[in-house]
Amino acid sequence: MKYLLDTHIFLWYLLGNSNLSSQAKQIIDTKTNLYFGISSFWEIAIKVNIGKLQLNRPIEDVSLELDDMNIEILPITNQDIYIYSKLPLILNHRDPFDRILVAQAVNNQLILISRDSAFDHYSIQRIW
Repeated sequence: MKYLLDTHIFLWYLLGNSNLSSQAKQIIDTKTNLYFGISSFWEIAIKVNIGKLQLNRPIEDVSLELDDMNIEILPITNQDIYIYSKLPLILNHRDPFDRILVAQAVNNQLILISRDSAFDHYSIQRIW
């Protein structure tokens, strides 16, 4: 199986946050078949820039952490955008970062690791 990490899952793992489920931690600990969307990396940069997120390391080190954890960064492809454009607009779930994760999960047959149950409204598999 291949897994796509939601932004908060990666951050919780990186920062040792106790909110991370044991199943998610166990999957990430294997350091195999893990993916992280470039959109999530962008989301982190935006939130750090506007003061909504604080990291205990420079943002430049995030890509090094991804490498160390053997996590592949997924670019946004034309097919991702096409799938994104066809996604239903779920009430209270219009976050563009979440929706591109859904598109990438569909396009690449990935299981999304996320605490967010709003993803269950889409035709993807979610693990928490």
